[in-house]
Amino acid sequence: MDCLSLKKPEWIRVHIPSGDTWQQVHRTLEKHSLHTVCDEARCPNKGECWGAGTATFMLMGDVCTRGCRFCAVATGRVGRELRSDEGTAITQAAAELGLTYVVLTSVDRDDLPDRGAGHFASCVQALHAGIPGIRVEILIPDYTQDELSAVVAAAPDVLAHNVESVRSLQWIRDSRASFDKSLATLKIAKTLGIRTTKTSLLLGLGETQEEVLETMDALREADVNILVMGQYLRPSKKQIPVVEYVRPEQFEAYAEEGRNRGFSSVVSAPFARTSYHAAAALEAGTHHVD
Repeated sequence: MDCLSLKKPEWIRVHIPSGDTWQQVHRTLEKHSLHTVCDEARCPNKGECWGAGTATFMLMGDVCTRGCRFCAVATGRVGRELRSDEGTAITQAAAELGLTYVVLTSVDRDDLPDRGAGHFASCVQALHAGIPGIRVEILIPDYTQDELSAVVAAAPDVLAHNVESVRSLQWIRDSRASFDKSLATLKIAKTLGIRTTKTSLLLGLGETQEEVLETMDALREADVNILVMGQYLRPSKKQIPVVEYVRPEQFEAYAEEGRNRGFSSVVSAPFARTSYHAAAALEAGTHHVD
């Protein structure tokens, strides 16, 4: 069948946001003029996550300097001007929402001298200073060792960076990214003292089961702790089409394979994304290690 004509199966059903909690999240984000990956990347879990009072904050504006073929975030050669008060705004929003676990991600900012690493660090520091005991997960670009040093010094609880797909399908990413660069980022984070690293794979892009297992092995060799696997869902006709809708039982089988390979936590389901059930994934991994 032509991949452009694939019909969504019954297990691919996105829930429409509703309820008082969702409205509170929306109002709080709007009040502080904050961006979320939930909106910008058209995440299918927005209804569930916002309904539970959680959101993934997207730093450094809503314009990315890279152009990955699967992503719906707006792109440009230069991103938005950085907000010096962004860390404070996120901290205030998190406090108003009563969050105890915050996920920070960002657009790529190749137009900045440090690609935004210092801004990432300042936002993590603001959260720690403003909300004692809060746990912070960061989902970062493919930072180098010098860039990572600044971020790691801010002491995030989880450092995530996505390889996105198997090695043979890296063409879905911007040409400046690669599987090896991403592995290097994850490895260096560990050498700098990050205890828990995390990455994600989008499935349904044409990968084979063998390639998925080979990718797991490469990630474990890099000492990655948490693995997330989810179905690629085409945000619009501008992005690459879905090749296959992976069945839920296959996601379950991959989860078992991942646990057998030593990942402390595996989140594997059609709608799973990097920050999906992030706090629970860390908690499961902590119990696994202990």
